[in-house]
Amino acid sequence: MSEQTLSNTAVEPAVEVKENSSYTAKPLTLMWWRFKKHKLALWSLGVIIVLYLVAAFAGFLAPYDPFKHNRLHPFVPPQSIHFFSEDGTFQGPFVYGLKRQRDPNTARLSFEEDTSKINRIRFFVEGDKYNFWGFIPTKLHLFGVEGKRNRIYILGTDKLGRDLFSRLVYGARVTLSVGLIGVFFSFVIGITLGSLAGLIGGTVDTIIQRMAELVRSIPTIPLWLGLAAALPVNWDPILVYLLITVILALIGWTNLARVVRGHFMTIRNQDFVLAARLSGATKTRIVTRHMLPSMTSYVIAAISLAIPEMILGETALSFLGLGLRPPVISWGVLLQDAQNLRSIALAPWLLIPGVAIVVTILAFNFLGDGLRDAADPYQK
Repeated sequence: MSEQTLSNTAVEPAVEVKENSSYTAKPLTLMWWRFKKHKLALWSLGVIIVLYLVAAFAGFLAPYDPFKHNRLHPFVPPQSIHFFSEDGTFQGPFVYGLKRQRDPNTARLSFEEDTSKINRIRFFVEGDKYNFWGFIPTKLHLFGVEGKRNRIYILGTDKLGRDLFSRLVYGARVTLSVGLIGVFFSFVIGITLGSLAGLIGGTVDTIIQRMAELVRSIPTIPLWLGLAAALPVNWDPILVYLLITVILALIGWTNLARVVRGHFMTIRNQDFVLAARLSGATKTRIVTRHMLPSMTSYVIAAISLAIPEMILGETALSFLGLGLRPPVISWGVLLQDAQNLRSIALAPWLLIPGVAIVVTILAFNFLGDGLRDAADPYQK
């Protein structure tokens, strides 16, 4: 037997095993195989994982207390990280000191690098005290600079001298969690009402569909503004945070409810549902164990596309001053400092939270597109 014949006989079983595995694989496994081919969605998934890790370890990653003012350093521009000094000597990562100057004509305060002072960057240093995950008191931070009076401002400071990088990291916790919590509530409402409408039908279906049409017929921004304006100004920020998520959930359930209703009306008379009914299964068991799992792939894709809508809703409300308010820190609240052209002209780095929002929204949208393509049962 020739070498070519031997190689063919060796390859054919491997190909056959691969083809057979695609026939016997579970739906989620097939979905993952198709998703891995979507490179942009994979990169987006990595970006989203990094963002949520940053939110989870915000206190450790932020070098300073996000609420701490420094009246000597208002509107400090972002500092550059250097490795070589002016004479070409390798110093490791460091930033130069700050030199304050005031314009004699406009009395505007400005800052320049003081090349005579080198502030070396150190990792795993002690700094401002915080509670890790809310209950572990510690002073350990990922990085900082030598000397208690020296500072490092990677993204600059705001008008009160607060470190923008620290505030951006802490703001990720609120903004990203609003998306998750809001989507959770909206999906609970949407799946519940959609299941009732598709399974029961009749008057229940008519009432739920008219409710969905009423909510969808109202313009989104005015509806957000009206509901958010009804919240008293003197309420606790945490309570306002929870109510904002509820408001976003009350608006975002309609699309999912209509899709679930249509899916249930399509499959409620199929053989596997009728078999479950004849076997004596309750309606709750039929819905939770047979009907809802049949649309798992769609739900996963819909979640990834609904989260950015929630994030944009919170950002819009907070930017307009009708959502979350200080002292709560979110990306929308941070953008309030960039509401006028004068602030943008003097400190364009105040728009950095907007860049973070754009990156997050694009990552979720690309991830949603990849999941939607992977969840398509007709996709090869």
